[in-house]
Amino acid sequence: MAIDSSAKLTRNVTLLVLVASLGYFVDIYDLLIFLIVRKQSLLELGVKPADVFSTGISILNWQMAGLLIGGILWGVLGDKLGRIKVLFGSITLYSLANFASGMVHNPEMYTIVRVIAGIGLAGELGAGITLVSETLSKQNRGYGTMIVASLGLFGAAAAAIVAKHGWREAYFVGGGLGILLLLLRLGTFESGMFKNIVQKNVPKGNFFMLFTNWERFKKYLCCILIGAPLWYVVGILISQQPEFGIALHAKDKLSAGDSIMFAYIGIAIGGMVNGLLSQIFKSRKLVMYIFLVLSAITAVIYLNSTGLTTGRYQWLCFLMGFGVGYWTTFVTIAAEQFGTNLRATVATTVPNFVRGSLILITQAFVALVAHYGMINSGYIMMGILTVLALLALTQLKETFGKDLDYVELS
Repeated sequence: MAIDSSAKLTRNVTLLVLVASLGYFVDIYDLLIFLIVRKQSLLELGVKPADVFSTGISILNWQMAGLLIGGILWGVLGDKLGRIKVLFGSITLYSLANFASGMVHNPEMYTIVRVIAGIGLAGELGAGITLVSETLSKQNRGYGTMIVASLGLFGAAAAAIVAKHGWREAYFVGGGLGILLLLLRLGTFESGMFKNIVQKNVPKGNFFMLFTNWERFKKYLCCILIGAPLWYVVGILISQQPEFGIALHAKDKLSAGDSIMFAYIGIAIGGMVNGLLSQIFKSRKLVMYIFLVLSAITAVIYLNSTGLTTGRYQWLCFLMGFGVGYWTTFVTIAAEQFGTNLRATVATTVPNFVRGSLILITQAFVALVAHYGMINSGYIMMGILTVLALLALTQLKETFGKDLDYVELS
C-alpha cells in the first residue's frame, strides 16, 4: 500500500514538472512570437518601412507593460487563491489573445491585443516555478526548476520554425497550444505548502509588504537586478538584429527568427548546465557569478564582430544565449528568498519586472545611440547592467537547500 502511494506521488510530481515545462514552452513561444514576426507583420499591416523599428519598439513596450500589470495581478492571486487557479486563468487569457493577434488589421488593434497577451503571459512562469519549488524536496527542487526552464525555453525554437509559415498562422498555433495545455493541466494538484497556510491568519499575496520592510524590499530589488542583463541581451542585442547588422557591417541579411531561435537554444542548454552546476556545487550564487561574467564576455565578442556572416552570427547568438542561461537559477533564487504567503507574488512579479525593465532599458539605449552610436551604446548598457547585477547578487543570501515552509510576517 505504501509502495503504491509512493509510486502515485512520484507520478503526480513527474506530471507536475512535465506540465509546468510544457506551460513554459508555450509561454516562451507566445512571448517571443512578436519579436520574430515584428517586421513581416507590421509591413503587411501597412506600416512604412522607415517606421517599422519605432512602431515595433512601441508595441513591444506595451506588451512588456502588460507583463508588469499581469505580474502583480497573477502573483497576488497566486498567493490568495492558489497556484493552480493562476495557471488556468493566465493560460486562458493569453491563448485567446494570441488567436486575436492573428486577426488584427491595423497597428492600433495589434497593440491592444499584445497588451492583453502580456497580462496573460505574466502568470505562467512564476506560478509554475512556485508550484514545483514547493512540491519537490529541498535537495531536488533545483532539478525540477531546471527542467521547467530549460525545456520551456525551446518554445522559442518552435516559434521561429512555425513563423516561417506566416505570422498570422504562428499566432493561431500559439493560441491552439495554450488550449491543449489547459487539458493537460486538469491532472495537476495544488501545492501542499499553500494548503497549509490557507486557514492561517497571515497576510497572503500582500504586494505592499514587499515595500514596508527595508530588508525585504532590498531582497526583492536585488532579485530583479540580477536578471536584467538577460532581457537586454535578448530584447536589444539579439532581437534588433537588422540595426546591429548594419552597424557591424554584416555581409549577409540576418534573420530575426533564426537569431532568436539560436539564442534560446543556447539559453536552454545554458540553463541545463547552470542548474546542474548549482546542484553539484550546492550554490546558486556561485553559478550566477560565473554566468553573469560569461554573458558580459559574449556580448563584448558580439559587439566586436564586424563583417558578420549568417553562420557566425548564429553561433554568436547561441553563445550569448548560453551566457544568459542563468534564467533557471535566477527564477529559483527569487522563489527561494521569500515565505509561502508571498512566494507566488515574488516569483511571478520578479521575472515579469525583469521583462518589463526592457522598457527602461530600451529608452536608455535609444538615448545613448543618439550620442554614441549602436556599438558603443551596446558596450555601455551591458557594462552598467552587469555591474548592477553583480552588486545585487552580493546582497542576496545563498538559498540552496533552504527550507521553504515558512511565512513572511507583516
